[in-house]
Amino acid sequence: MERTLRLARLATFAYFGLNGFLMGMWVVHIPVVEDRAGISHAVLGWLLLLLGGGAFAGMRLTGPLADRFGARAVVPLSAVLCSASLVLPGLAEGAWTLGAALLVFGFGNGCLDVAMNTHAVQVERGYRRPVMSAFHAVFSVGGVLAALAGARTLGWEWSAAGTLAGMGAAGLMVAVLAAPALLRPEPAGPAGPGREAPKTSTGAGSGPGAPGRTWALAALALMLMLAEGVANDWSVLALRDVLGAPPATAALAYGAFATAMTVGRLLTDRVAARFGPVAIVRYGALLAAIGLSAVVVSPWVPLALVGWTVFGMGLSGCVPQLFSAAGHADPEAAGANVSRVAGLGYLGMLAGPAVIGPLTHLVPLNVAFLLPAALCAVAAGAAGILRTESRAAAGGGEPAGGPAQALGGPGAPEAAKAAD
Repeated sequence: MERTLRLARLATFAYFGLNGFLMGMWVVHIPVVEDRAGISHAVLGWLLLLLGGGAFAGMRLTGPLADRFGARAVVPLSAVLCSASLVLPGLAEGAWTLGAALLVFGFGNGCLDVAMNTHAVQVERGYRRPVMSAFHAVFSVGGVLAALAGARTLGWEWSAAGTLAGMGAAGLMVAVLAAPALLRPEPAGPAGPGREAPKTSTGAGSGPGAPGRTWALAALALMLMLAEGVANDWSVLALRDVLGAPPATAALAYGAFATAMTVGRLLTDRVAARFGPVAIVRYGALLAAIGLSAVVVSPWVPLALVGWTVFGMGLSGCVPQLFSAAGHADPEAAGANVSRVAGLGYLGMLAGPAVIGPLTHLVPLNVAFLLPAALCAVAAGAAGILRTESRAAAGGGEPAGGPAQALGGPGAPEAAKAAD
């Protein structure tokens, strides 16, 4: 059993890394694809909405399918679809064909996003301690590898279609090779292993109030991922336009944020096992609000870079806790719950850059960042939604055995060590 769980965890790492890599390959080829399609920046902006719309549709469809057929069946199929569709933007020769390509690629990405997170919840239930954030860290690592690979192939002047086709083919191999290690669906009913974990680990709970709490988690995801989207699209511009940093220095803003996000996610699981998910979201979101506020008021480039670093470190562990909480709320509806949180969160990430743009007509860019900073502060105040019903009723304290005990009950730490 321990070997099966370890292999399943490695396979989940593979799918998270693959998803980050595929998305990263698309991002680094955006300028080339835009030129090939012969479209303007404005048209590209509208077409990117189709990417987001396709992803949202894929998320909403895949969650119930994962609940019905099991993540073991849905994850590889989603990875195959996402990998195979990567080449489509590279083949587009106009706005219409690029829009269709982005719709299909976004759909595949959305399917894979929800499917792999649903399986990650199942793996976490087997380990009976937090392991979700490490998966999200590997997603970030996949994006870094894509940036390096894309920079190299672009330097060699490879065509976008050829590069994306080759990387998509490699993705197909990963999707097929990792599939046998995925966990089989858990047996229905309370007799299945770890069946008690959901009711004591997440705060989303089950029962009549579960949908409302799941949507509350989704609202938190929207706020936090909106803030993340702002960093992705506006951090470099802020350093260049507000503080007058040269382009090479301005690029460090996103680098500082992304690096802090990755490192933070690698560390979060152990911190969550010690202090619980409520503390991660509460103090992480608060730290993010402080970091972004430092960016707003900073008159110096070094202080702004520190602010982006603190912002990334604070945000890093928050969203994985929300995905985990949604998935554990009800094992038989884990996919549907994850799709709700992921879908609304993804809409927030898309909305972030779109909201900041119009605000810059009213206030300076750095002042516009007060909106995502305020949303992080609100999320910090609402972090108690992750607290379990039993702990909330008892006054909100952690159980005697700590959060790791809460996930798996007595003997959970020993089981987790055996799985390691």
